[in-house]
Amino acid sequence: MTETIDHTPSTAREADPFPVKGMDAVVFAVGNAKQAAHYYSTAFGMKLTAYSGPENGSRETASYVLTNGSARFVFTSVIKASTEWGHFLADHVAAHGDGVVDLAIEVPDARAAYAHAVAQGATGLVEPYELKDEHGTVVLAAIA
Repeated sequence: MTETIDHTPSTAREADPFPVKGMDAVVFAVGNAKQAAHYYSTAFGMKLTAYSGPENGSRETASYVLTNGSARFVFTSVIKASTEWGHFLADHVAAHGDGVVDLAIEVPDARAAYAHAVAQGATGLVEPYELKDEHGTVVLAAIA
């Protein structure tokens, strides 16, 4: 007779209350997003896949999205800080230089993940909200 013993802690067998499906992007605040995007694409072979700036309606920031395989990197610089986010980015670069300011993760339910994280002691920065366009809807939230 054989017996299989499950050494998995009981909490690991329960449903994960904060399931992470994957990493969406690593977001950098940089002094010059165009220069950073050029450097990373030239030095590391990353591919430029998206841009947002004054030319397409973003008056506060310029952002370049580079990809390498399934990894996504966003380099954002402030043109003219006019919102809390713009001031945060500008202050971060002034105090620390270029650096990571956000790890954007994908979860199946942003509202539930936010509620769980805050209930467990995370600081809620931005409550869940929806953004919609012709391509669909996304729910965003932020915790620290």
